[in-house]
Amino acid sequence: MALVPYTETSFPALSKLHNASAHFRFANRDLHLAQDWKKLGVAAVVWDAAVVMCMYLEMGQVDLKGKVAIELGAGTGLVGIVAALLGSTVTITDREPALDLLSANVRTNLPPELHESVAVSELTWGENLQRYPAGGFDLVLGADIVYLEDTFVPLLQTLEHVCSDLSVVLLACKIRYERDTNFLAMLSQRFRTEEVYYEKQRDIHIFKAWKLPPVRDL
Repeated sequence: MALVPYTETSFPALSKLHNASAHFRFANRDLHLAQDWKKLGVAAVVWDAAVVMCMYLEMGQVDLKGKVAIELGAGTGLVGIVAALLGSTVTITDREPALDLLSANVRTNLPPELHESVAVSELTWGENLQRYPAGGFDLVLGADIVYLEDTFVPLLQTLEHVCSDLSVVLLACKIRYERDTNFLAMLSQRFRTEEVYYEKQRDIHIFKAWKLPPVRDL
């Protein structure tokens, strides 16, 4: 979601993110994702959480066929693209500056017959949520979107808006700081939350969440 300035010497350990593209194979297709960290920062590279999320989706633990999904903070769009290839109708969202790169990746990696099943759309969490149907999504996807504390409240507002009582939320994240754990605690106040997968090599957790029923007055 955040667009962070980048200088090439700042993070030498992240050399794979300097590349102009990243390549994967999911859903029996070779995928080629354009990256542009120098221009757009973290929104324009493929992070490990997105890769692990796609691995999890391929495992078939979540029913994707015919489902209506939304990806939040999509960045390069890898997760939304894979969800579409696996049978979902997907709205892939991020902030406005990321949309050109995101749209190009969608066009490049989806076959023409799936283009109508995917929409790329601007979404800043907590703002203009009426543009999206309340409770209108079966599945909500987010990969490495839990890292800026200032976004936690609007992210929760957005999750509450797009989810119905039957919606499933999948969040893939690396637990880097105490604030990340704090977000999960905030989430658990409004959603039933459980860890459903852990990828040890990349140190990525996947959490599944459902809205808690409303508390009724006695």
